[in-house]
Amino acid sequence: MPFQWFDKLFKHRGVMWLLFIVNFLGTIYGYIWYANQLEFTAKNYPAWLLPFVPDSPTASLFFTLALLLLLYPPKGLKGTLIRELIEALAVVTSVKYGIWAVGIIFAGGYQGNSLDWKDWMLVVSHTGMAVEALIYARFFSFRRMLPLALLWTLANDMVDYSEGVYPWLPSVLEDDVTSVQYATIGLSFFSAAAAWLFGGRASLDKSRSRY
Repeated sequence: MPFQWFDKLFKHRGVMWLLFIVNFLGTIYGYIWYANQLEFTAKNYPAWLLPFVPDSPTASLFFTLALLLLLYPPKGLKGTLIRELIEALAVVTSVKYGIWAVGIIFAGGYQGNSLDWKDWMLVVSHTGMAVEALIYARFFSFRRMLPLALLWTLANDMVDYSEGVYPWLPSVLEDDVTSVQYATIGLSFFSAAAAWLFGGRASLDKSRSRY
């Protein structure tokens, strides 16, 4: 089979543990990155808006949990449904915010914002978010939970742009918030479609040997 080596590589528990660690550390770094905006939001907005502020770290958190549940699949219908929901959220949000962040950085650069090493680091890390989500989508079984994941991302979009808690933009894009909003909503639908296209019903349950 043409993809047998590909599946074997990314199903390897050592590779999954490595990605789990990288994503876990990246999630922590992401929440630290949002510390200033979280503090600002806490002082100036209702507390219930705080979970809607750090979009990319939450996407990374979903993917980290999805990897853990792939390594140790839960038993029972309830555990399976929770796993599928986390997998759906992991793929949709990782693809969405991976592309969104890269697009915003390059849009800012196109309008004159100076890109430094942090911007290029974010380009690489967020591209990795989207790519790894699409790679592992073939090993997940989340399609029946995909509508809920899409509803969550659209609800997040609505809160972000109606309440003004969207991720802080480069100053050169502050006059383009409406365009960013429409692009963000479009990415929600695009990411859900990509998740459906790349998603599969493969499972590691039959190959849980320890490496």
